[in-house]
Amino acid sequence: PRARSIMHHLWLMLLPFLGLVSVAPAEKGLEFPRYDGKDRVLDINDRNYRKAMNKYSMLCLLYHEPIPDSKELQKKHQMTEMVLELVAQVLEEKDIGFGMVDAKKDAKVAKKLGLDEVDSVYVFKEDRVIEFDGLLSANTMTEFLLDLLEDPVEVLDNALELKAFNRMDEEIRLVGFFKNQESEHFEAFKEAAEQFQPYIKFFATFEKTVAKQLTLKMNEVDFYEPFMEEPVTIPEKPHSEEELVAFITKHRRPTLRKLRAEDMFETWEDDIEGIHIVAFAEEEDPDGFEFLEILKEVARDNTHLPDLSIVWIDPDDFSLLIPYWEKTFKVDLFRPQIGVVNVTDADSVWMAMDDEEDLPTAQELEDWIEDVLSGKVNTEDDDEEDDDDDDDDDDDDDDDDDEDDDDDDDDDDDDDDDSDEDEDDDDDDDDDDDDE
Repeated sequence: PRARSIMHHLWLMLLPFLGLVSVAPAEKGLEFPRYDGKDRVLDINDRNYRKAMNKYSMLCLLYHEPIPDSKELQKKHQMTEMVLELVAQVLEEKDIGFGMVDAKKDAKVAKKLGLDEVDSVYVFKEDRVIEFDGLLSANTMTEFLLDLLEDPVEVLDNALELKAFNRMDEEIRLVGFFKNQESEHFEAFKEAAEQFQPYIKFFATFEKTVAKQLTLKMNEVDFYEPFMEEPVTIPEKPHSEEELVAFITKHRRPTLRKLRAEDMFETWEDDIEGIHIVAFAEEEDPDGFEFLEILKEVARDNTHLPDLSIVWIDPDDFSLLIPYWEKTFKVDLFRPQIGVVNVTDADSVWMAMDDEEDLPTAQELEDWIEDVLSGKVNTEDDDEEDDDDDDDDDDDDDDDDDEDDDDDDDDDDDDDDDSDEDEDDDDDDDDDDDDE
């Protein structure tokens, strides 16, 4: 899809800046890894792919376009490969294999493995295939793969672990209370967790005191939507794996979510009818924090609306993209902003905040969102204005054409006068000849 290609183009632009090496010598204990020159990334083909899959507990494959003739594009391809090489080097002791699959040369292998989206990374773990939908940087990919190596369900044993769980309000979380690890209901919960690892966090407790603080009954599972104060209890306990997967799939799109490096492409593609409501706010900035709290209030009050989905972007998390976003959206990201963005062409309309000192109230924000959902505010308005400008240009062209036509008529009249004079001269010459 075009939305994905736009976002992938961004990370290709950023690859040279994503920290492949440290910029200055560091003291012992803080030395960032540098690529050591050893090739660890395999060229996966029809002859070696089975061996690679059997050799490693996880196999990470980049499915890429054929290597281009352009030197500039070749350099981008090499930078992408360098990211994989560095991650392979860092995780060398973790039994993870890395490879590249050429969309043209290795089309047969790609078909067998089910690779269908070029410029995507696929991770094969046991009988699962997980698509990496994040920013292709060494840091992000390393963290993603390490998360995949963890158990899909984290166990909460005490009050301190519960406190940490309660602070994870930016993420979708599920937590269940089960008799023990041998419980068939816990096993179903664990199998469901594997379907969403590492994008959605699953927790379980076997302790009555922890379950009491979570207000969970035996075999009950709560679903926590990001930034919501209260969870939703999944009805009709106990649950099978299929029932849990169906519920999560249905409720996976939150009312308010944060754009994260590890799943930014998946989030950007999860639009509603081709648009996102996007809010920019720096959490560490006083105005940004205040705006975010207002945004959370609006989201909580309107979470029942199925078509309301707001993507919050903290510019501090994507500092290299700030100049691009400011140029594309024509907004100042040093101040909180909220607008509608078309995911295919990046056309956007932003809420007018005339008073720089005062942020909009929750009610003003709610009224604006209502206008968005009703279609009163949409990205097509700019297109209509552009069309009007084009029409004006056409009118100008018509006027110019009329003037040109008038000029042509005048020229034709002049030519006729000249022709008449020439004929008169010819007649006079004939009379003179006759006289002679």
